[in-house]
Amino acid sequence: MKNENIYILGIESSCDDTSAAILCNDKILSNVVANQKIHAAYGGVVPELASRAHQQNIVPVVHQAIEKAGISKKQLSAIAFTRGPGLMGSLLVGTSFAKSLAFGLNIPLIDVNHMQAHILAHFISEENHKKPPFPFLAMTISGGHTQIVKVSNHFEMEVLGETIDDAVGEAYDKSGKVLGLGYPAGPEIDKLAQLGNPKAFRFTKPKVDGLNFSFSGLKTAILYFVQRETKTNPNFVKDNLNDICASIQYTIIGILMDKLKLAAKQTGIKHIAIGGGVSANTAIRKALEDAEHKIGWTTYIPKFEYTTDNAAMIAIVGYLKYLEKDFSDFDVMATARLKI
Repeated sequence: MKNENIYILGIESSCDDTSAAILCNDKILSNVVANQKIHAAYGGVVPELASRAHQQNIVPVVHQAIEKAGISKKQLSAIAFTRGPGLMGSLLVGTSFAKSLAFGLNIPLIDVNHMQAHILAHFISEENHKKPPFPFLAMTISGGHTQIVKVSNHFEMEVLGETIDDAVGEAYDKSGKVLGLGYPAGPEIDKLAQLGNPKAFRFTKPKVDGLNFSFSGLKTAILYFVQRETKTNPNFVKDNLNDICASIQYTIIGILMDKLKLAAKQTGIKHIAIGGGVSANTAIRKALEDAEHKIGWTTYIPKFEYTTDNAAMIAIVGYLKYLEKDFSDFDVMATARLKI
């Protein structure tokens, strides 16, 4: 039995992307993601539309993942799915599908915490990819979450700090809306920021005790700044867009790095990993790489396709839980506010 391959089907449906992946042990055979572009017209994710799109996408996405992996459903060892956190309607689609398929195939069901999965994506085996040793600090940054987590082993995690209001992804999106950019605004701000002066405009960093974050004050400061400047120059945003984006991004990254440095100092841990959709940001990656040389950190940055919501990260948690025989009962429920 020890020499047999373990095939895990991972299913991710926590927000607006429907994804399915197949792992053979800790290696990816397929990772299929169906994006929902309909939300761009509304400037944010509409929960009801998201759950409807998941219902349309989940069967073809799972079928494609199995087909790309070159295996049959009968070879699956277990099915892992996102239990939470996320949008309740979206989670229910993935949960219900995973339960039904696992029951039909008579194989184990494994529930996965979405935020743990962002961290454990680092343990997917890839050529030339180094895995962080325990203990390490993980900073998860996405549209809905900003956290610093101490990771002692695969399943022993302690949240050291988190956002008390908006997450970093929301700060990007809401700033982008003020500037007239599309949704999601993060990638666009990142792109424009590379053409601007990061110190052209100064935004005050919110003062938050300890390792917690706050971005609502920054968002409001950016709104008032733009309103004030456009009163005297209606073309202010258009004339200074690159510099504004660069200054916003410089401030956001400064907030993140200040907290991460404090966490490293308090814990004495110098192995730093990042995860979540915003970890695809080029400036954040550069700031971490610079810290390797200046501070002596060792940083761990996932491949781009494992940063945004995807089923590969769900499947690797499923594999690690499978090794521990940590299976779910079939009465397990989706939980929108699931904690690490």
